Amino acid sequence: MPANTDPRYDVIAIGNAVVDVIASCTEELIDELQLNRGGMTLIDEARADELYEAMPPARELSGGSAANTLAGLATLGLQCAFIGQVADDQLGKVFRHDMRATGIDFDTPARDGEPATGRVLIFVTPDGERTMNTFLGAGQFLPAAALDEELIASGAILYLEGYLWDPEEPRRAMRRAIEVAREAGRKIAFTASESFVIARHGDDFRAMIEEGVIDILFVNESELATLTGEDDFEAGLAAVAGKVPVLVATRSEKGAVAVAHGERAEVAAEPVAKVIDTTGAGDQFAAGFLSGYAKGEPLAQCLKRGAICASEVIAHYGPRPEADMQALMAERL
Repeated sequence: MPANTDPRYDVIAIGNAVVDVIASCTEELIDELQLNRGGMTLIDEARADELYEAMPPARELSGGSAANTLAGLATLGLQCAFIGQVADDQLGKVFRHDMRATGIDFDTPARDGEPATGRVLIFVTPDGERTMNTFLGAGQFLPAAALDEELIASGAILYLEGYLWDPEEPRRAMRRAIEVAREAGRKIAFTASESFVIARHGDDFRAMIEEGVIDILFVNESELATLTGEDDFEAGLAAVAGKVPVLVATRSEKGAVAVAHGERAEVAAEPVAKVIDTTGAGDQFAAGFLSGYAKGEPLAQCLKRGAICASEVIAHYGPRPEADMQALMAERL
């Protein structure tokens, strides 16, 4: 596709194709199972089976960080497509159905054989904190050969999930996708996903930042500290802000800050009657922000959109919006 042709899609994302299994639990169960409270831990299939057996009654919902963001964007009326790997199994069929039912194009061929489609076992304590245990499954074998390069070139923004940078095969695929998107004159958005990913691949991320590969970078407060080595939030912002055109840093209940082309904006967290489950809060913040960015809205309004989306998703179980998000935006903006 020739560079700078009008895009067919607002956002195309590459990420893990996983199904979230979410259950409420006690603090004691977190300790008993020796889980990393409030964090995300990669596990193998045997550990996934063990934790599933130990879970209280659970809900199964299609998830994956970038896929959740696209679900939010789709509910806000944007045109989206997803690239990710599922297995040819029941969970893979569930995931594909859920994506398409949300209005997202998802045509990456399923993978035959083992391993199974990925899943995330999420334990939610009474304070709403989520502890995630991720079996990536088929998702970690997304090959560059599975990329539809014409599709990638047709998206205004290519959104990449840091979690998927960890396995080697999808990392190669994402590097190729970046090349295709840049050749087509598109924007690259990157979400760091988790501090452990930065600890393992920070040199890659810092090199991409230095080389000007990333146009929009999403981090939370702890990820920013890991990326920059700066414990002070403002020092961390200063270390990165001049190197990416748009930097978005979320701070949970303290709101969020964005710096774009020298302009700084801040937003407070939206009020929530009761925090039920923080799963997907960062994913939906990114969805809200990008929904405004894609339309050329002011930086402060993009942040406000992000805060609204995050507040909606933490008020219920699951990582994807349940409300009429376009109506909610019209009411709160």
